[in-house]
Amino acid sequence: MSGPKRTHVLSGSRYEELAGYARAVVVGDRIFVSGTIGVDFTTGTMPETAEGQADQALDTIERALAEAGSGLDDVVRVRVYVPDSGDVVAVSGVLKARCGAARPANTTVCAPLAVPGAKVEIEVDAIRGSG
Repeated sequence: MSGPKRTHVLSGSRYEELAGYARAVVVGDRIFVSGTIGVDFTTGTMPETAEGQADQALDTIERALAEAGSGLDDVVRVRVYVPDSGDVVAVSGVLKARCGAARPANTTVCAPLAVPGAKVEIEVDAIRGSG
């Protein structure tokens, strides 16, 4: 017996190529978006503030969800990684503004990130049509 086929959404991030992963994996109506930092993968630039990086990360996530036929309204789970606990409030404000209508489950962890200068990494799970 076979289930829904897996499809991939790529963003052009050099990290996807380096580690062999996709920005998002779609299985049926479920969309799993990889941890996303606040880099504009077109220009390679990253805002200086945690708030700006969170907004940029959500732009990348939103594009991946759109390519999968979904959007931020369908997000059911958010995981946020922030190195500096002093940035949690600013990042949370961006999440509320962008994803608050969906009221997703949320976990925020203060931990170092692999990319120098990254102040936030966000990953989401969405269910297409649930929003």
